[in-house]
Amino acid sequence: MTMPAAASKGPITVTGAWARPTIAKMKISAAYFAATIADGATDTLIAAKTPVADKAELHQHIMQGDVAKMRPVDAVPLSPGHPVVFQPGGYHIMIMGVKNPPLREGTTFPLTLTFEKAGDVTVTVNVSKMGSGMSHGTMDHGKMDHGQHK
Repeated sequence: MTMPAAASKGPITVTGAWARPTIAKMKISAAYFAATIADGATDTLIAAKTPVADKAELHQHIMQGDVAKMRPVDAVPLSPGHPVVFQPGGYHIMIMGVKNPPLREGTTFPLTLTFEKAGDVTVTVNVSKMGSGMSHGTMDHGKMDHGQHK
């Protein structure tokens, strides 16, 4: 069951889900959102999946010297009072092998986030261009190592 851009299950709330559109023959994108957990609870995001792509992985940008590198992570812990923001330059969901049709600005797709305790939380992701009202900081893509993601 697909839920709107804000979704909750048990103590978990996911808000502001968005992803970059794919262009030309590009088969990768990234999804971003904020995840919070209620007071007195803890949980861990352990997986993601979407029917619009072959694979969705938890990733994080890390700086090595002056080069930003994108690396998969096994899990992202949530604790009360500390929202985890998935955003450019930090944690994100790497969406690989995007199927046809590509992700176009103004469309939506379901993203299911799997938490260790709460289970699956499905949120509707809005596809929008970077810079369309979202805060992206001052990230320089010129020195970014995307590893095997081309």
